Amino acid sequence: MRRFTTISEFHDFVQLPKPQHPLFSVVDVGTVPHRYGAEPTGMVFDFYSISVKRMRNVSVKYGQQPFDFNEGIMSFMAPQQVFSMAVADQAAEVEKSGWVIYIHPDFLWNTPLAKTIQQYDFWDYSLNEGLFLSAKEEATVTAIIGAIEQEYQSTIDRFSKQIIVSHVANLLHYADRFYQRQFITREKTNHQVLEQVEALLHAYFNRNDLAESGLPSVQYVAEQLHLSPKYLGNLLRTLTGQNTQQHIHAQLIAKAKEKLSTTNLTVSEIAYALGFEHLPSFSKLFKTKTKLSPLEFRASFN
Repeated sequence: MRRFTTISEFHDFVQLPKPQHPLFSVVDVGTVPHRYGAEPTGMVFDFYSISVKRMRNVSVKYGQQPFDFNEGIMSFMAPQQVFSMAVADQAAEVEKSGWVIYIHPDFLWNTPLAKTIQQYDFWDYSLNEGLFLSAKEEATVTAIIGAIEQEYQSTIDRFSKQIIVSHVANLLHYADRFYQRQFITREKTNHQVLEQVEALLHAYFNRNDLAESGLPSVQYVAEQLHLSPKYLGNLLRTLTGQNTQQHIHAQLIAKAKEKLSTTNLTVSEIAYALGFEHLPSFSKLFKTKTKLSPLEFRASFN
C-alpha cells in the first residue's frame, strides 16, 4: 500500500512533472507514463480526485470492487479512500485517455466550497457506481475541465484560486445533476435493484431467526447488493420516494400486520420474533407508520 500525502509525491511516483500548484493539479491521463505491473498497486490519497477517463488493459479495484474503465466514466474519490491498479494483460498495450483533477483539502481553505464539498453523496459511492455520461454531458464536463486546465496553466495570481474553485464547484453541481438523471434513465438496471431490495427484505423477514439476528441494517442491505449505502439510498429515493431505511420499515410493518391479523401471538411475542429487543420500540414504530397501535390494528382488523 502506497500512501500519498501530497500531490507532488504522486506526480513523482507516476513520473509526471511537478504540479503547477502544490495543492492542485490537472492531469491529462494520456500523458501519464505506465507504472503498473501485473500485481495490483494499492494506493491511498490524502486529497480529492475527480476523473473522467477511459482505460483499456488496466484493472482497477476500488475498495473490494473491480471495475472496467473501458467506457467513459466520471468518478470521485475523497481523501483516505483506497484503490489499486494493475495491468490486465502484460502483452497488450495500455490505452488511456481523459482527465484527472487532484485537489488537496488545504487548497479549499477559506473558500465556500470547503464547507460544502462533503455534502455531495457521490464521494461515498463506489467505482461501480460511477457516473456514465452521455455525449452531451461529457462535452459539458470536458468544457469545464478545459477551463480549469487553462487557468491551472496560467500564471498564478491572486485571482487563480478563486476562479479554479468556482469552476470545480460548477463541475460538482453538474455531476450532482447528471447523477439524478442516471437514477432515472438507467431504468432497467435501477428497477432490477429495486426488485432485488424487495426480494432481499421479503426473504429476510421470513426467516425464523430474527429474534437472534435482529433487524436488517441499511449497511447489510447495501452489502448484499454490492452497492454503497448512499448510492442505494439515493437510487431508491429517486425511484420510490423512500430511502433504504424506509423500505426496511415498510417490509417490517407488512410482516407485523400479517402476524397481528393471522396469529394469536401477543404483541410482545411478535416484536421479539421480528428482531426487536424492546416492545416500546416496536409499538412506537408501528404507530408512526400506521397511525394505530398494534392492539388497535388487531382490533380494527378483526
